[in-house]
Amino acid sequence: MKAYVAGVGMTRFEKPETRDWQYWDMAREAGSAALADAGIDYTSVEQVPVGYCFQPSTAGQRAVYELGLTGVPVYNVNNNCATGATALTLARQLVEGGAADCVLALGFEKMKRGSLGGGADGGDFATSPVARHYGIMAARHGFEATPPTAQIFGDAAREHMARYGTTEAQLAAVAAKNHRHSAQNPNAQFRDVYEVAEVLAAPTVHRPLTRLQCSPTSDGAAAAVVVSRRFARRTGLTGLVEIAGQAMTTDTGESFASGSCVDVVGQPMSREAARQAYEAAGLGIGDVDVVELHDCFSVNELLTYEALGMCGAGESGRLAESGATTYGGRWVVNPSGGLISKGHPLGATGLAQIAELTWQLRGRAGGRQVPGARVGLAHNIGLGGAAVVTLLRRA
Repeated sequence: MKAYVAGVGMTRFEKPETRDWQYWDMAREAGSAALADAGIDYTSVEQVPVGYCFQPSTAGQRAVYELGLTGVPVYNVNNNCATGATALTLARQLVEGGAADCVLALGFEKMKRGSLGGGADGGDFATSPVARHYGIMAARHGFEATPPTAQIFGDAAREHMARYGTTEAQLAAVAAKNHRHSAQNPNAQFRDVYEVAEVLAAPTVHRPLTRLQCSPTSDGAAAAVVVSRRFARRTGLTGLVEIAGQAMTTDTGESFASGSCVDVVGQPMSREAARQAYEAAGLGIGDVDVVELHDCFSVNELLTYEALGMCGAGESGRLAESGATTYGGRWVVNPSGGLISKGHPLGATGLAQIAELTWQLRGRAGGRQVPGARVGLAHNIGLGGAAVVTLLRRA
């Protein structure tokens, strides 16, 4: 049984403490928007996977109670930065497996200002779930007094530069593109446009990454209503987007064997998730028109180009510089502005990608619309680790 996205919604992503709201307020806003977009009431929803990283246990229930008190199962999901896509994966599995005909996937985050720590809790590295990942980094590059997530991705960038000749300007080209795209997105945390030279001139977070190449902490929520075809027919729903293929992977021995930060931050996971998703959908990267991928740092967009098969190993810097990943190129990547400019509330990010792609495939993305978009790809990754690749197709 196929699963379809029937409705999506999201809040504006904002700098933490900008608005006086609680996580249940943002969840109500995004969830209500998704239900209204689908044209259904919360009483039609049979199960609810809810993703978040920084709120306490059963925060999912507290958030969903704002939508209704119907007694349906609520699942609390935490998978680091891949949390939102993991909630969607559960919703899709429930529908495809016949356990439910209408599922609401919801993700939210209320964060603190400043850089993230070494894991979702920002706690002690000795007991952190990602201690093994940072241990690989420290063995090759040492450990510096810079934000640890920026450090591990920055070190991956250094390795890519040393191995393939990737340049700082190519990394900055990714950020400049995504900031330029976000100018057309009213839900983006940042809407300022920067040239490559300005990206390079911004304060350094961890060499070679400058502040404008790093995703910010954000508050926000996003949601998607996932339904079966029989539910859509019974209720007369329109505007459906098919979940044509999806796969979630975790780390394998390849992530750690090389001692490389390129592998530790998830390129092998992403490559395998893409392979499985393409196979499930009967599609390839050549069929894709628009991509929302996990550019937590500019280098991860380059690594993901290679993992998705958009170019060969070491060719991603040149691909970014060529204009192939923006309007008028072969693909439009991160028309929303991506994590770098749209924002990155961990639990909401993966579902916000689905919202953007759904609007694109429906032709309702306004000034950032990709002409003729029929197939979209979402890529969401979290250290520790999880990678989710989802292929959406206009139904």
